[in-house]
Amino acid sequence: MILQTALSAPSFLSSSSSYRLSPILFSRRRRTLFLFPWRFTSPKSIKFFTVAATSDSRGVFTSPEIAKSFDFSSEERIYNWWESQGYFKPNLDLGNDPFVISMPPPNVTGSLHMGHAMFVTLEDIMVRYNRMKGRPTLWLPGTDHAGIATQLVVEKMLASEGIKRTELGRDEFTSRVWEWKEKYGGTIVDQIKRLGASCDWTREHFTLDEELSRAVIEAFIKLHEKGLIYQGSYLVNWSPNLQTAVSDLEVEYSEEPGTLYHIKYRVAGGSRSDFLIVATTRPETLFGDVAIAVNPKDERYMKYIGRMVVVPMRYGRHVPIICDRHVDKEFGTGVLKISPGHDHNDYFLARKLGLPILNVMNKDGTLNEVAGLYCGLDRFEARKKLWADLEETGLAVKKEPHTLRIPRSQRGGEIIEPLVSKQWFINMEPLAEKALRAVEDGRLTIIPERFEKIYNHWLSNIKDWCISRQLWWGHRIPVWYIVGKNCEEDYIVARSADEALEKAHDKYGKDVEIYQDPDVLDTWFSSSLWPFSTLGWPDMSSEDFKNFYPTTMLETGHDILFFWVARMVMMGIELTGKVPFSYVYLHGLIRDSQGRKMSKTLGNVVDPLDTIKEFGTDALRFTLALGTAGQDLNLSTERLTANKAFTNKLWNAGKFLLQNLPGETDISAWETILAYKFDDEDLLLSLPLAECWAVRKSYCFVEKYIEASKARLYHSGGDSIASVAQAVLLYVFENILKLLHPFMPFVTEELWQALPNQKEALIVSSWPQISLPRHVNSIRRFENFQALTRAIRNARAEYSVEPAKHISACIVANEEVVHYISKEKKILALLSRLDLENVRFADSPPGDANQSVHIVASDGLEAYLPLVDMVDISAEIERLSKRLSKMQSEYDGLVTRLSSPKFLEKAPEDVVRGVREKAAEAEEKINLTKNRLALLKSSVLVSP
Repeated sequence: MILQTALSAPSFLSSSSSYRLSPILFSRRRRTLFLFPWRFTSPKSIKFFTVAATSDSRGVFTSPEIAKSFDFSSEERIYNWWESQGYFKPNLDLGNDPFVISMPPPNVTGSLHMGHAMFVTLEDIMVRYNRMKGRPTLWLPGTDHAGIATQLVVEKMLASEGIKRTELGRDEFTSRVWEWKEKYGGTIVDQIKRLGASCDWTREHFTLDEELSRAVIEAFIKLHEKGLIYQGSYLVNWSPNLQTAVSDLEVEYSEEPGTLYHIKYRVAGGSRSDFLIVATTRPETLFGDVAIAVNPKDERYMKYIGRMVVVPMRYGRHVPIICDRHVDKEFGTGVLKISPGHDHNDYFLARKLGLPILNVMNKDGTLNEVAGLYCGLDRFEARKKLWADLEETGLAVKKEPHTLRIPRSQRGGEIIEPLVSKQWFINMEPLAEKALRAVEDGRLTIIPERFEKIYNHWLSNIKDWCISRQLWWGHRIPVWYIVGKNCEEDYIVARSADEALEKAHDKYGKDVEIYQDPDVLDTWFSSSLWPFSTLGWPDMSSEDFKNFYPTTMLETGHDILFFWVARMVMMGIELTGKVPFSYVYLHGLIRDSQGRKMSKTLGNVVDPLDTIKEFGTDALRFTLALGTAGQDLNLSTERLTANKAFTNKLWNAGKFLLQNLPGETDISAWETILAYKFDDEDLLLSLPLAECWAVRKSYCFVEKYIEASKARLYHSGGDSIASVAQAVLLYVFENILKLLHPFMPFVTEELWQALPNQKEALIVSSWPQISLPRHVNSIRRFENFQALTRAIRNARAEYSVEPAKHISACIVANEEVVHYISKEKKILALLSRLDLENVRFADSPPGDANQSVHIVASDGLEAYLPLVDMVDISAEIERLSKRLSKMQSEYDGLVTRLSSPKFLEKAPEDVVRGVREKAAEAEEKINLTKNRLALLKSSVLVSP
């Protein structure tokens, strides 16, 4: 079994569009993708159960009557019924090969956006498909406590009441956050349900649940015991407003206008005119300079290497002039100030060269005492004052506009500062090596495959992970510091305060005290445990862990491949010994119709709930599922409208079927219908042409066979021709609903319940299992029949024949073709608007062929349509003559332009090419019109 590559969708999906289907269901052996088998396969034998017109035992679907159109408001009713019946729970009685997905936990602060709609759609398709395939299926949902985002939301709420977090204290503040979570935290869950997510909500988790908190503590302890977690002072990304460290992955860089400042650094011991000019974008950090660097091959500065310069505005403080090959001679003046406490590149250079680290900034973004007179000023305020002072002292050279790459907090949007801070880290290199091997040896497959290179590159160049955050909302770090004589800032890692105190007393005696580290863990730390902490880990003997771990599939957006996916792989292997999932499927981002990223600033954000109100959940899901194979998807109203139309087309097909089945009391008619067993080869060969084709080509059913069946259904219910059409309609439609259900669960379930022979929900019905043999002859014959119908319709449209008008026709073909086409004379007449009494079959052109429109449907199959039946010949000759005159005039104008040497010499090449193409097209149309006029005039001449 299992996943899939993008295929062209069958023609029944849209009458005017060609779709690509996203990879969802795939093959473990071939490691290729297939959405699902569009070639039809047969379910179990059809059984009939009389449907009463009143409420049944389920109390949901109350009548076999079907409404004029599908009512979107019924979606919530259907969903609630599914959930109440327990259909979302895994049934382990079905076997020991479960299909398991852990839902990417949305932030508890969140509200539904199109990213949620995308992952819900794709994951629900996989889940519904595998459930119908008969596998125990678990889609495990939950939400993330979202440390920074949630704390920001609650702090803003308190600020509106005039309350600061620090005024409340830690315990009271976290209590307020829990209150907020209980009141608003379920919003995102309710909205995800609205998308049709068939999750097992009885297993829903929250990353701060007691069980998951226990797992977090255990993971920290185990990693610390292995020496993978350590504490140290290093340069981190610092959020001054939140006053916490943030991950490298939570910093977004944007190109913004800024300024490049040119500043004189006087050379110590030299003349007053002896100085180096440094170009910097952040002059306020110069108080943290520990060196000035130049490129060793830059001849301008070679004589200065080894000397000292005076730091501006800090007279008496000298720093060395050093050389390093990484200094860019072309940037600014080619002289680089080294401020390792406030720049990542400078920091790594200082560590390489053994330079000191000097911090000039407080945690709130103000300058500290190292900045002298500027101490206490905000970083940006200090920048302005410093430049003014530099200008006054003659050390300012110039400033010029410069585009900056600004690091901003993903959550708060503020400018991030590199800052040296004491934090907790995980040594990632040993974990990354194991995660790399998992892909190399095939234990983990990443889809689309191109993301493997990105995954490998990131893991091969991974940095240690700063996991501590200076927040109050989150998992408190399970570390206690010991206070007492001779403790030397020792700490203890423990599962609880009692355990920590006992260990401290054992080590240092009863006189010592302890206090817990005030920091919390990075939100992504708990999220990295999600696939196994939600299944009972660290208790690996729990039933859920034994039954459902490792999971099968991890599906998410490619933008969190590093944030979440890679970290889950590393932690899963390290803590459980197994890769946490076998497959990773990464979907693309959703953009607007112009391909732009959705943002509030651009005003192009599309609300899924508004979309559902207008188009329905099924149309939204179908739109999202078609066209994303790891690629970004441009969401347009046109796509949604087209798929809403398809929903209506499916609904109308259901209405047609129900209106043309026997009444529930017509037992003999039903006995005849139900006698057909479509997995019987002999029966298939005995079916009429259209029915045999429909059973094998069920995906064309909605558009084509329904039309073809109308001629059969005009017969009385007891007629065998009508019965076989009814049986095929019911058989094929049932299986179309099954094939479409993972994509469009609501409309298909509603239609399924309206069918007269269902005793179970479509959501738990069996996926079609038995492949039918392919008979080339029946397919080829009906395709010929379709080609003939299409050609006649096109000819009618070309000559503007009124739709209600029935015309004569002579069908010319060899004996074999005439034999099977003539059997379908009534259907041909119905679909092509032919006069049934005047449809003739022959093996050679008719005598009035020169007075007819000749069409070729396929090799060896032609038709002649008498002109006199199709148009008023005199009026058409007059109309076409006027049209020809106008076309000739336009063509002559184009030829004149092309004959002008001046035009050919001066006009751009693409313009000349365009005129030539228009002329060629015009000439072709003129010839066609002349031929049609000649045919019409010859018809007038030979008419009696």
